[in-house]
Amino acid sequence: MALAEQWNTIEQALDPRWSDAELTLAVADETLLHRAAALLGPAGPGLAGSAIRFAAVRDGSGVGPEAVRRLLRRLDDEGIAGTLELVSTAAVAPERAPVRPTLAEEWDAALAPLPADWSDLLCEVELTSSDHLERAALLLGPLNPLQTDEILGFRFRVAHSFGYGAAPGMARRCLVRLDNEPMPGAVRVLEALSDTHTVGTQGPVWYIGGKAV
Repeated sequence: MALAEQWNTIEQALDPRWSDAELTLAVADETLLHRAAALLGPAGPGLAGSAIRFAAVRDGSGVGPEAVRRLLRRLDDEGIAGTLELVSTAAVAPERAPVRPTLAEEWDAALAPLPADWSDLLCEVELTSSDHLERAALLLGPLNPLQTDEILGFRFRVAHSFGYGAAPGMARRCLVRLDNEPMPGAVRVLEALSDTHTVGTQGPVWYIGGKAV
């Protein structure tokens, strides 16, 4: 079998994700060994006894599969016979899916840019599946969650030190409960007020869609 055809057979059997393939060519007539190596010159061949070792790569760092095919055809055209073998191959590692932050991590990130004197927050936690709504409502119970039609999830209030709303630490603990199930989703701070004071009230009121929250 011609050398170019041998390479076709080897290439077709490789993992579709292959990135590089180490090859050896055992030349049938050892007197033609150096001529064969010269013809394979662009592939950076190395001599190992009576064999020639070189590689095909697909990342642009060396000769690609088509270039290897052309080089081997040169040997075929000069009547240089031999046996081409695959020594080793490597595949491109599959891309990892991005790791989604936990709800507790998103909560920490949402609080980080707030001013030090923030006092009241209106927040929401959005879930990815309606199957989790009932269980999530139970786990978020200490936050007095309010289910909303606008998102698949709940709104809740947080108070920094006094007033109406859960403590920020309690909010985080409830979100950790959802993470532990796990219940993927997203948590956001919708509104934030600073340095508010309750004067005969439980704190500020937000109106969304004509409803007080």
